[in-house]
Amino acid sequence: MKVFNFSDHNTVINNYLADLRDAQVQRNRAYFRHNIERIGQAMAYELSKSLAYQPRRIQTPLAPCEVSTITDRLVIGTVLRAGIAFHQGFLDVFDGADSAFISAYREEGTKEHIKIVTEYLAAPDLTGSTFIMVDPMLATGGSMALAYEAFTAHGVPAHLHLAAVIGAQEGIDHLQRIFPSDDVTLWIAAIDPELNDRAYIVPGLGDAGDLCFGDKLPR
Repeated sequence: MKVFNFSDHNTVINNYLADLRDAQVQRNRAYFRHNIERIGQAMAYELSKSLAYQPRRIQTPLAPCEVSTITDRLVIGTVLRAGIAFHQGFLDVFDGADSAFISAYREEGTKEHIKIVTEYLAAPDLTGSTFIMVDPMLATGGSMALAYEAFTAHGVPAHLHLAAVIGAQEGIDHLQRIFPSDDVTLWIAAIDPELNDRAYIVPGLGDAGDLCFGDKLPR
């Protein structure tokens, strides 16, 4: 798995990320969601450079011309609920893409005993598609790996891109074991060094789902 780490580059994504991490700024829920969306938009633009294109003939009011346009059949998949704002950022750019959704949650416990539970799944046929699976927080990598496995019940894509806002190195290592091929790319805004004993990314930013949509009652 190839990794494109945006924090290795000086881009506006770093500004959005700084506000996402700031405990004072992130109290503004609408602004938090907006920054997640903006990171998705910026990532989608960068990812678009890796897609397949071919010339398309366009008739303007004055004369015909050719424009090179994307030929991949794109599907954007996300894990509910934390991924909704991130998903929207990608969908803003790839506005003709199909969407796929899955619910996944962790049964809380120590890092060694966390269980990931997947339930609701809605997806189009993924066979032959370019599948972009987005989830803002990549902690252990378990949710993303299980979500992808569940999605492939709807077909195996031709190309796979993974996207996250913040990931722990441990989770990235886990995904690299599952996706050893260079045909898979992870696009990520920042890589943090560790997980704590409850598998939260440190320094991270907190619970992205709660910061986007409010606190939830425990299951």
